[in-house]
Amino acid sequence: MYTVSREQFESLVNEGIEALPILYRERMENVAIIAEDQPSPQQRERLKLRGDQTLLGLYEGVPLSARGGQVKLLPDKITLFKIPLEASSNGLDELKENIRHTIWHETAHYFGLGHQRIHELE
Repeated sequence: MYTVSREQFESLVNEGIEALPILYRERMENVAIIAEDQPSPQQRERLKLRGDQTLLGLYEGVPLSARGGQVKLLPDKITLFKIPLEASSNGLDELKENIRHTIWHETAHYFGLGHQRIHELE
């Protein structure tokens, strides 16, 4: 487990956002990317996660591919979970990579990609 301060973590999240391909960054609209320590009990319940399952990040919203041209009033949200990301990292470089990978994964959900397609692209 490798830990950083909240400020350092948020800085690494910003680096991860900047590491997204420009094609994706430019097309993201009305998306809040935030950091939380852990998933909430409600998030875990909604996803039907067992106590031994880890969640590094979460996309909440309606994927672009499912909107049918509708305009949303509330922003979509991508949350990165600090404690699980730190727990899965053994050093700074691994933490940076885990954050980058999680941001990419959740951004892909925003664009409507499923897990199989995300893994194919990785």
